[in-house]
Amino acid sequence: MAVGLAVASEGGQYNGRITSFVILSCMVASMGGLIFGYDIGISGGVTSMEPFLKKFFPEVYDRMKEDTKISNYCKFDSQLLTSFTSSLYVSGLVASFFASSVTRHFGRKPSIVAGGAAFLSGSALNGAATNLCMLIFGRVLLGVGVGFANQSVPLYLSEMAPPRYRGAINNGFQLCVGIGVLSANFINFGTEKIEGGWGWRISLAMAAIPATLLTIGSLFLPETPNSLIQRFNDEQKAKTMLQRIRGTADVEAEFDDLIKASLVSKSIEHPIKKIIQKNYRPQLVMAIAIPFFQQVTGINVISFYAPILFRTLGLNESVSLIMSALIAGVVGTASTFLSMLIVDKLGRRVMLLCGGVQMFVSQIMIGSIMAAKLGDHGSIDKGYAYFVLTMICIYVSGFAWSWGPLGWLIPSEIFPLEIRSVGQSIVVAVNFIFTFIVAQTFLSMLCHFKSGIFFFFGGWVAVMTAFVYLLLPETKKVPIELMDRVWRQHWFWKRIVDEFDEKTKMEPA
Repeated sequence: MAVGLAVASEGGQYNGRITSFVILSCMVASMGGLIFGYDIGISGGVTSMEPFLKKFFPEVYDRMKEDTKISNYCKFDSQLLTSFTSSLYVSGLVASFFASSVTRHFGRKPSIVAGGAAFLSGSALNGAATNLCMLIFGRVLLGVGVGFANQSVPLYLSEMAPPRYRGAINNGFQLCVGIGVLSANFINFGTEKIEGGWGWRISLAMAAIPATLLTIGSLFLPETPNSLIQRFNDEQKAKTMLQRIRGTADVEAEFDDLIKASLVSKSIEHPIKKIIQKNYRPQLVMAIAIPFFQQVTGINVISFYAPILFRTLGLNESVSLIMSALIAGVVGTASTFLSMLIVDKLGRRVMLLCGGVQMFVSQIMIGSIMAAKLGDHGSIDKGYAYFVLTMICIYVSGFAWSWGPLGWLIPSEIFPLEIRSVGQSIVVAVNFIFTFIVAQTFLSMLCHFKSGIFFFFGGWVAVMTAFVYLLLPETKKVPIELMDRVWRQHWFWKRIVDEFDEKTKMEPA
């Protein structure tokens, strides 16, 4: 059984190079990751700030301050508090399907612009919030922005990038997510020290900065050749754009493949019906499995609730915020940058497998120490607490150079043009569904599972690592419009695709 067969690439037959035009365009588009990362980082820090809790979630504040017999693991258990974090993902889920239609019929650029504008509106509302309803509505607008950006930006990057560098360029999205998390955590650390109890407003309102950069910058973005061919009959315009982004006039081989993909795409009236056909089964399975697995790594436990988790360990508010900044920000960003350097050399499978092992070992170590040393009351010995923090660093690093960036890269590159937009919407929707579930249930799970929460997520990491080994083929350097070959040469998926082909041949014309 040839598990994870690597497919020979024809990307080398395409002419071209990385041009400054492509780099600049992709840098602007990647700021869609910046708004996503900023929100992930800012929400966790703000929800641990006492003035914020006192104003919007007084029952959590009172429970935290009272000297009661409430378990260390249960002090922050509040459905209202988790609703603040997770409401973004409900609106993002709905927005991603609207974004699919916009992206397919109007192009990638309008979706990116819409995402930036919605996020900008939400940040203004959150910064000025005077009551919980205003706060939640601002989160809903942020979710619309993230839904549009996450649906369109990974597609844009994959279509603009030359095949041999697609991994590195697309991982720029996750790098910007990491930079957003890093920036947010250091901003939280600074605003927490502001006297008067209004520092949280600055933290929430400063989301307007990356949103403004994305909104204005995306107005000047070019459309991808793939989108131009898909939406218009002006092949010359699409070819001119392809020549410009590849830096050469000789783009015939790649352009011919784009034309073929476009002809198939234009024959499809209902992509959502098409994607459930058996010949697209491998892509559909990956569109559901990869974002699901990305969320059940437990990464958002660290991203959303790191300061709260660190306070559970017995660290004070200031130390919790700076440790969150260092771990979720510095370690994550540095590891994501590493992934950009190696993804097109090592390949997707090796990185996912190695990252899975790294996360599994660290999760088990964290759970074991907390089970042995942190009870329901009191605090953990500082030596053990810092050992747990070290293991969390290793865990975050493992995610940030593997499942973090590749969880967005792989889905964006595996879909043929005719179902690419709806396929990416499914990816975003599944991601948001399970992000919402994790965000909404984590504080309650922490209360009931206690240290067992880390064994729970560690078990899922083991399952997803086995899934990658058995069912995910290598996609590095395979041209995006020739990606169907990886399924036809895979030991398992070729049976399903070949069965559909045989059935199609037998049907009367």
